[in-house]
Amino acid sequence: MTDGSSEEVAAPDDIRVTLEVNDAVADVRLARPDKLNAVDGEMIEAIIETQQRIAADPSIRVVVLSAEGRGFCSGLDMSVFADMAGGDLSSDSDEIEAAAADLSPTGAARPQLIGWGWYELPQPVIVAAHGAVFGAGMHIALGADIRYVHPDVKMAFVETEFGLLPDLSPIQSLRRVARLDVIKELVMTSRRVRGEEAVQLGLATRCVEDPFAEAMQTAQLLAAKSPDAMRAAKRVINASGLLPVAEGLALEMKASVDLIGTANQMEAVMSRLEGRDPEYTDPI
Repeated sequence: MTDGSSEEVAAPDDIRVTLEVNDAVADVRLARPDKLNAVDGEMIEAIIETQQRIAADPSIRVVVLSAEGRGFCSGLDMSVFADMAGGDLSSDSDEIEAAAADLSPTGAARPQLIGWGWYELPQPVIVAAHGAVFGAGMHIALGADIRYVHPDVKMAFVETEFGLLPDLSPIQSLRRVARLDVIKELVMTSRRVRGEEAVQLGLATRCVEDPFAEAMQTAQLLAAKSPDAMRAAKRVINASGLLPVAEGLALEMKASVDLIGTANQMEAVMSRLEGRDPEYTDPI
């Protein structure tokens, strides 16, 4: 919505995720603070269904993803590990096989969408993270386009401490922002990383005292720009690390040419020439 109104929409399980839209910005929050926003099956489904709502709403131009309570996300809920220890979850469990077979358009299994789903959204996604960002929390945060973190944030891949690997899309996200040796060290050692170092390693965009306020400020800036340009920028930049140079150059040129002469592109030019705020139409 772009008329200044505010609408609060509860995710299917409002204990897990909340969604509020205001002035074209979606304020999404992990809302299980009593469990440090630990990820269980209901959290996975709530995140995915929230992503689907956002993708289907062209009036949403930017997403800010944060969390309630003392930390962003402590990782998988311990009940999941209990199921593993008890033999209820294994590689041949019906639940695991079904999840692995349910693939997104870019090949992500359904549980991987807690991170990769933010990458797949057409709208820019900004994460504001504080406190613990462990395991699945890292997977979620790395799916975003921009990440602001508090100086005291603690980020870590803890999976190897439980005999596992990070498998909900973070390695695919990491290879776009960090060196391979850095990725290997972080994954293999489960070393905790704080704010400034997270920026140096590529895990975060900037380290700030108030990540949520910074994220909202950036979101409002992006929401005031042409939504066509913002979506095109995300699409082309996401593809840039995956394509041969010639294909990347062609995609870059085509995306730019496709914007020329469109209603929103002309409005961007005219509003600047006339010294007024632009009035964009939402993507169809």
